[in-house]
Amino acid sequence: MLAPERQARILKELQLHEAVRVTDIAAALNVSEMTIRRDIEALDQNGLARKIHGGAMRLARLSSLEPGFLLNVDKQLDGKLAIAEQALQLIQPGMTLALTGGTTTYQLAVALAGELDRLANLCVVTNSLKVAELLYRQQGSSDLKVIVTGGERTPSEALVGPVARLALSKLNTDLCFMGVHGIDSSRGLTSPNWLEAETNAAFIDATTRLVILADSTKFQVRSLASIAPLSAVETIITDDSVAPTTAALFSPKVANFITAPAITSIRKTS
Repeated sequence: MLAPERQARILKELQLHEAVRVTDIAAALNVSEMTIRRDIEALDQNGLARKIHGGAMRLARLSSLEPGFLLNVDKQLDGKLAIAEQALQLIQPGMTLALTGGTTTYQLAVALAGELDRLANLCVVTNSLKVAELLYRQQGSSDLKVIVTGGERTPSEALVGPVARLALSKLNTDLCFMGVHGIDSSRGLTSPNWLEAETNAAFIDATTRLVILADSTKFQVRSLASIAPLSAVETIITDDSVAPTTAALFSPKVANFITAPAITSIRKTS
């Protein structure tokens, strides 16, 4: 289990209980107590929980945290991990990448953080607070450069709106990895958040190649706001749970429709 998953589970427990014990969480997740102590230390440093002797305590403001990212980070996780590993193969040293908000793009950032020695001279442009934080913490002595767009924060921990769009209008990226709420065969890429849809459209305008990272539950989902038609997409990467009929419907609409094989091992971040 990845560190972000464990930390999300700890926060969920703290929404139900004022405090949690290291021993209880370690047993429930089948990991070492030292691993959980490191997770609690990270939550404490990021202002999400308070480290106490033997465990963690809920912050007074914890109930007001926007729940979108934490509630979605462990959904369809196997598929997201497989998609991330497949997407990682498209990245070459020296590229300027864009990563939009979302939990699937976050898993790509997790995978990318483990390959920074091999993938030198990368620049990552992102509107995801979680992606920016992760890459900053994991960059070590690498030459990675991270640019954050700025903007208004959403429940999915993304920055959107006029400030984000203005920043993106001045930038150029080689490859954009985008997570979306839904992909409709006729309406294309969609989002339930109007400002996020506009910001993602700005990401598309700023890039040479658009790669959509979408697990199999995202197809034939039509949300409020359209981002772009499928004709703007070079590649869709999804997981191997996608229905054959769905693959047959969407494959002719994009240049590359890739089904990522399941992976048998999980990258460790702790």
